[in-house]
Amino acid sequence: MLKQQIHSDVTGALKSGNHDIAGVLRMALASITSKEKARRYEISKKNPELKEEDLLKESELNDQEVINVVFSEIKKRNDAILLYEKGNRQELADKEKKEIEILKKYLPEQLSKEELTKLVEESVNKIGATSIKDMGKVMADLMPKIKGKADNSEVSKIIKELLNS
Repeated sequence: MLKQQIHSDVTGALKSGNHDIAGVLRMALASITSKEKARRYEISKKNPELKEEDLLKESELNDQEVINVVFSEIKKRNDAILLYEKGNRQELADKEKKEIEILKKYLPEQLSKEELTKLVEESVNKIGATSIKDMGKVMADLMPKIKGKADNSEVSKIIKELLNS
């Protein structure tokens, strides 16, 4: 599983003395653990009689959910980059960019802009979308095909371009 891979990479980074990588991956693991704890709380409210070991097993994130957490971590860093660049703090923006590169290793191979545009065009034609009002329908059709392989903001930008032209 992806969570175990990240965990073993933290150990490897610490053993090799690369504390930057270890720090980034530890933050990702903390986010994953936080999601699992929230899920565990919800499950325990619904099934208070559940045993601890079953509760732990039930609340564990699958690989797709871990990928979503990694995407979320990347998005936070992209937002920080914009703020740092606006504040003329390029050294901090560069640090965030390095962290994004470390996190991207745990994502599936991303679709190129051309591949993404082609998939969006197929969905637009399939749905028969003609205006921006149809964007939700296009996204609903498209998401199962691109889940984890593209940034949602990029997808929505392409859809808007196609529907506005």
